[in-house]
Amino acid sequence: MTAESLMVASVLATVEGESSRAGYPCWLIRLAGCPLRCQYCDTVWAREGGELRSVRALVDEASDAGLHHVLVTGGEPLSQGAAPALLRALCDRGLLVALETSGALPTDHVDPRVRVVLDVKCPGSGMADRMCWTNLDRLRPHDEVKFVLTDRADYQYARDVIARHRLTDRVAVILSPAGGLLDPRDLAAWMVSDRVPARLGIQLHRLGWPDLG
Repeated sequence: MTAESLMVASVLATVEGESSRAGYPCWLIRLAGCPLRCQYCDTVWAREGGELRSVRALVDEASDAGLHHVLVTGGEPLSQGAAPALLRALCDRGLLVALETSGALPTDHVDPRVRVVLDVKCPGSGMADRMCWTNLDRLRPHDEVKFVLTDRADYQYARDVIARHRLTDRVAVILSPAGGLLDPRDLAAWMVSDRVPARLGIQLHRLGWPDLG
């Protein structure tokens, strides 16, 4: 692999599966590889392998796709050194670009034009100790923070992080129940009871579309 190439798990036209743009059509670039092992991971198949593609080829394909919005996800996109170059080149083509990242790796090299959807790992993921907390200092108003929750303890953890970092005053915040582990009706009830100014996010790919972003 060179500085201008990446291992790619899949590329396709689809709709966003989560974030505040869930349901919107997009061009999805799913990069392969991830250093984390979250217990609820729904893209285990993207942790390894993939097809070697050049940044230029990926950008040309995205530009020709006829979809103005591009989502770069994984795996963990920032585990590959050429990911910032891909994001920058997509922006240079005039595309609206979003990055879904686990929060475990620094986002300091991500082009400021990119909408970062930053995942904060809760204890139930088994990866909470891998969080790069300085990423929260780099959030811009157009970015988003997402928490995937497995139980009440995860919800309380997320609520504390939101308050401590004043997240809902700064960016959109999404609380998502991990599929098969937390009933979304319970999460909704907790959010309403606590008056949490965040969005309940149902991961659309958990409803039968595994190729969504």
